[in-house]
Amino acid sequence: MEELIRLYHGDGGKHTALLIRELFYKYFGNEMLLQGLDAGVFHTAEGRLAFTTDSFVIKPLFFPGGDIGKLAVYGTTNDLAVSGAKPLYVSAGFIIEEGFKLDELERIVRSMRVACQETGACIITGDTKVVEKGAVDGIFINTSGIGIVDCAYCHKEVKPGDHIIVTGSIAEHGAAIALERYKIPVKGPFSSDCGSVYNIITQLKPYYSGIKLMKDPTRGGLATALNEISEREGMESNICEHAIPIRREVEGICRLLGLDPLYLACEGRVILVVDPDISSAVLQRIKSCENGMGACIIGSFTGRREEVVYLQTNIGGKRILNPLEGPMLPRIC
Repeated sequence: MEELIRLYHGDGGKHTALLIRELFYKYFGNEMLLQGLDAGVFHTAEGRLAFTTDSFVIKPLFFPGGDIGKLAVYGTTNDLAVSGAKPLYVSAGFIIEEGFKLDELERIVRSMRVACQETGACIITGDTKVVEKGAVDGIFINTSGIGIVDCAYCHKEVKPGDHIIVTGSIAEHGAAIALERYKIPVKGPFSSDCGSVYNIITQLKPYYSGIKLMKDPTRGGLATALNEISEREGMESNICEHAIPIRREVEGICRLLGLDPLYLACEGRVILVVDPDISSAVLQRIKSCENGMGACIIGSFTGRREEVVYLQTNIGGKRILNPLEGPMLPRIC
């Protein structure tokens, strides 16, 4: 491992995974942490609880479709939701740069309240620190969340033939951040997909017995999340490029900026691995939700014990879809 931390160590891709495995797991490793899930799930006398934490350093702080406060609440509650948990309580820690505008802070806090109201979670504790000008880029927010896991849901072993579903078009958050950050004057409905996924997951309760796992493709995008799943399950997956939902406007922006949409973050989507016998029913239930109308079955798992994601391209070829390895778009969450 390198002797210095680089920006790409925080992009959610290959180098982030190496840092986690070779350093943090080395000192913090335990059975719960080593599962590598979006939230730690543990047992209590009252049932199973899920606990997660995240830090938000996004640049810019305000973007089409959201802001750092909205992102912080949804990012944390979504990690609980994909663990099968109902979000209950959230903590909020603020590190604020001296000179930050009070009206902008109020705008961020108000946005967090609205997001909490939508998800049903309450912010019940927090912390505020102010540092010298230049020590922080405006404001950083850390949120932690706890929720109660539905007794009918648990992660299950992925089997050959299981289908992979994504709940909507990808790369919209990453594209919106790129446009705002670089002040690119383009016309079109560009907005982050930043939002709650809990409403979709609650609709899927009748199908929990056939849902193997759920994951939100944030940093590193769809491709990196699929690689994490394949690595965890030790099984090859095949993805059809033509089946991946990407809006034409987003594809156009990605070509303009030289970005690959498969590696751009989503902040309101879920990847599900589902038994093929119920995948059509699950897909239709997702499509009944306003934020799930673009859902698609994008591929499946094979029986090969190989931790690789293959992409069947639109021109009939086949290539390995690696996790994010190089710089793409830092500080997207």
